[in-house]
Amino acid sequence: MRVLVLGGIRSGKSRWAETALAADAPGPLRYLATGPDPGDDAEWAARVTAHRDRRADRWSTVETTDVAAQLRADPTPTLVDDVGSWLTAAMDRAGAWTGGSVAAEVDALVAAVDAFPAPLALVSPEVGLTVVPATAAGRRFADELGSLNQRLAAVCERVVLVVAGQPVTVKEPV
Repeated sequence: MRVLVLGGIRSGKSRWAETALAADAPGPLRYLATGPDPGDDAEWAARVTAHRDRRADRWSTVETTDVAAQLRADPTPTLVDDVGSWLTAAMDRAGAWTGGSVAAEVDALVAAVDAFPAPLALVSPEVGLTVVPATAAGRRFADELGSLNQRLAAVCERVVLVVAGQPVTVKEPV
């Protein structure tokens, strides 16, 4: 089962996805962390540590922005956290903030998700629940993420929106 877990910042989407995947897959689990290296940012480092500390020993963590390659290479039940950070890195690489295209990377990710043979949870920020971003770059990101979330939802059997730690089912398996 592939599940797309959407929600706002600090909504509880990552914790919900971890719990759901662990319940669906009894063996080893893989956590693909797409966020940037915390560097000297102590607050960001504390967030990363908190995420790691709440996961049991059966989780292995891979820090990567090449999610499609990881999914193609290893069918271990996987949680990707998060799609928004992945998209930011893809937009950086493609120069998409000033007109470059992420279409090829998005296509590769969607294809890898669609073909993944094991349980998979994708955590992504939901866009469109707040004001329209004030900058062109912000609007571009919201547009790209909204389109990507729609494409991922189309290839996932389940879609869940997490609000205040509570899951709201958007799509169930047919």
